[in-house]
Amino acid sequence: MATTLMGELVDDLFAGHPGDLPYLVHARDSVSRAALDAASADEAAVFRACDIGEGSTVLLQIPPSCTQVEALLALWRLGAQVLLVDHRLTATEVDTLRRLCRPQFMVRGGTAGRSVLGFRERYELITTRYPGGEPAGSAHRLVQFSSGSTGVPKVIGRTPESIAAELRRFAAIPGMSVRGERVLLLSSTAHSFGLIAGLLHSLAAGVTLVFTPRVSARDILSAAAENQVAALFGTPFHYELVATAGTAPPLPALRVAVSGGELMAPEVSDAFRERFGVGIGESYGTTETGVIAMDTAPTHRPSVGPPAPGVEVRIAGGELEVHLPDGSPYLHGSGDDRYAGGWLRTRDRAEIAADGTVTLLGRGDSLVVVGGLKVDLLEVEDVLRAHPGITEAVVVHTGTIEAYVAVSPGGPSTVEILRWCRDRLAAFKLPKLAHVLPALPRTANGKLVRHAAALRAAEPAPTR
Repeated sequence: MATTLMGELVDDLFAGHPGDLPYLVHARDSVSRAALDAASADEAAVFRACDIGEGSTVLLQIPPSCTQVEALLALWRLGAQVLLVDHRLTATEVDTLRRLCRPQFMVRGGTAGRSVLGFRERYELITTRYPGGEPAGSAHRLVQFSSGSTGVPKVIGRTPESIAAELRRFAAIPGMSVRGERVLLLSSTAHSFGLIAGLLHSLAAGVTLVFTPRVSARDILSAAAENQVAALFGTPFHYELVATAGTAPPLPALRVAVSGGELMAPEVSDAFRERFGVGIGESYGTTETGVIAMDTAPTHRPSVGPPAPGVEVRIAGGELEVHLPDGSPYLHGSGDDRYAGGWLRTRDRAEIAADGTVTLLGRGDSLVVVGGLKVDLLEVEDVLRAHPGITEAVVVHTGTIEAYVAVSPGGPSTVEILRWCRDRLAAFKLPKLAHVLPALPRTANGKLVRHAAALRAAEPAPTR
């Protein structure tokens, strides 16, 4: 039996439903609740032998897989503070997080089978102890990261009580999956929506999670049809992919489709409804708060629906704020400028209607969403400016990420600039285009221009 708050939560999640219920399904393979329970308990014994226990800090970087789920639950059973890192981050990015947070251990996945998305693949776990690492200084047991406006990552902590409260919110939201249903999960299990609405809510509710071998329209639709899924969780990218597929099987069991990570374009939602008879709902939240509002039907579009049960919101200075009375979610002083007096600034511009529904109007800072993942454009600029041959840099988002740079004489070419970024940034943060200008345009008071149209107009005319 677990002796930690987080361990008790994990035990409760498994104890809520019969062990023979399938929990993870991938292709024709499945893992029952009882099998995962036993596997995570065995893994916890191995970690315990490495001196990982209550309050230990562990950076966990494993591709989405059954191994990732086992390791995460095992570490939580021991009361460890888990720093959950996306497997796509480069070694340079991971080292930045390690220097910032000073974890005592790192657990990562070694070599495995064919696909990083394959939940039947087994990863060899490599545990490294870091001399000088520091134990947890707070009750937070889940730590995640989000780009910071200064280029320094924000370190965001969630307590066992916070996670349990969010699971209760999801259970109370109309339309969420219930025991015996199957959910096709396309969102990343390293990020809040996929982790809590997907993995943990399904474990709490007795729901079976289905995964695809590859992210393709054919694989997504085949998995949905063959497993008779009742719900689909993904990002706008996934829905756009399947809505435009050449052929599609009928999905008679599908009753709910929810998009998280970024707002859904109306034409994508309309195309999906026309093809499959189900509208795409919205789930809106932040890493700091968890779910803020969710409309599974959807019945409130273009709003994201009313606040989730127990969530209190307000508008201040045109931006949405969320009440977090139990203290700042930020660790290592990384984001305290966004939390004051029990309220968290989301930096999202929004309106709250008379009926309480929330309508988002766009970001109020440099944060953009690419394929459901948040990217801070200032972080990309910092990487570019670190190049010794680049004197100025501005990064804009025009559907894709584009970089405009000024270089010193004999400075790098666009190919070299993109290569520099690839070595230092995860793939989803990379500029798709790099433009080299003699000098970047500035406003009358000397500030760099950040409008894409003005930057394009400043490009030298092509030579003939």
